[in-house]
Amino acid sequence: MDWLEALILGIVQGLTEYLPVSSSGHLAIGANLFGIEGSDNLAFTVLVHVATVMSTIVILWREIAWLVRGLFRSPIRKDAVAQTGETAEHKSLWCRLTDEWQYAVCILVSMIPVGIVGVFFKDSVEEVFGSGLTIVGCMLLLTAALLAFSYYARPRQKEHIGLKDAFIIGLAQAAAVMPGLSRSGSTIATGLLLGNKKESLAQFSFLMVIPPILGEALLDVIKALRGEEAFGGIDTLPLVVGFLAAFIAGCLACKWMVSIVKRGKLIYFAAYCAIAGILTLILS
Repeated sequence: MDWLEALILGIVQGLTEYLPVSSSGHLAIGANLFGIEGSDNLAFTVLVHVATVMSTIVILWREIAWLVRGLFRSPIRKDAVAQTGETAEHKSLWCRLTDEWQYAVCILVSMIPVGIVGVFFKDSVEEVFGSGLTIVGCMLLLTAALLAFSYYARPRQKEHIGLKDAFIIGLAQAAAVMPGLSRSGSTIATGLLLGNKKESLAQFSFLMVIPPILGEALLDVIKALRGEEAFGGIDTLPLVVGFLAAFIAGCLACKWMVSIVKRGKLIYFAAYCAIAGILTLILS
């Protein structure tokens, strides 16, 4: 991989991370066109995902600051008893938690499935990333079907994302390690099918991915410090260029993309994924 290829792929990652069209699928298509295979492809994918996570932190810093500040306060609501007239013993622990702690616990619960995949099935995932475009095309078609189904479904709306829904959304995120299956599309569509609101789902979807990807990056850093080959055979310059391109493109796109997702125009993304999936299968 040279610096120009890294620049193009980094921009692709930054622009597609926030749309439900599978950034990993687009990266796999680009890598295939450039002849980048195996561990190099996976390593670069992890790196540019870290870059877009950093752009998420920059753009959503107010929401993250609200969450972090809340975690340094008491987890129990001060008015938990006063509002209901019930004694603390008669209220469930979950209802007594502050909004920040409930949100943090939901994010933690959503991480469980992808954590299991990362620990026990990492080698299998690496094999999939080097298995060609057929799987990418199929997963893009699956993304299209999921987005279309969630667009026409009209479940009863919920005010907040609960523990059960967080875990199910986490399962969708774990399944989206497959290249071509959109992570944001899968998590948002799953949340919509469960009856959660688009406004809360867009933010939750982008925040829930931060810990797993940063954890993966930490493991790669540990490998590098131990002298293991954490980033395949890619030179330093393409890695730096790809990271900066993904970060800058992500910062420019994040706010606009979040707004699009909140409007719920998922059917257009479903059509795009269907066309991209068909073309990918034809070219594979």
